[in-house]
Amino acid sequence: MHLIDWSLTKYDYWTFAFLVVAIIAFFYILIQIGGLPGKIAERRNHPHAEAVKIVGWIGLFTVFPWIHAIIWAIHDSMTVDIRSMPKDGVGAEVEKVSIMNKTAPPSDNAPTQHTASDQQDADTTDQTGEPRQKPDQSA
Repeated sequence: MHLIDWSLTKYDYWTFAFLVVAIIAFFYILIQIGGLPGKIAERRNHPHAEAVKIVGWIGLFTVFPWIHAIIWAIHDSMTVDIRSMPKDGVGAEVEKVSIMNKTAPPSDNAPTQHTASDQQDADTTDQTGEPRQKPDQSA
């Protein structure tokens, strides 16, 4: 009992080999396309490279998130850290923050130096700046 009722020729073997190569190529291309947004994001040092990579793989089968991941990977997202800005640029940011907090901006951008008298003042005042009541030690 044979599974097929004809003999296999060399063309049949070539067909099977071609199908195996085509299936392997299909999955290889699928893996390369799925990882493309993540690779782009990592090479561009994107701050959200891991998230881009995950959205790229999830979006591979639904297309729209994959397109979003490609755009997100290519998008130049700059994270501005004002702590590393030059002194000239920090002044405007400090003024904006002080306006929002309704406090006076410092005279310069140097860190304030605390003295021993400041520590004593902090120990004798509460959060509102009012003097603390000393506990009654007569007991």
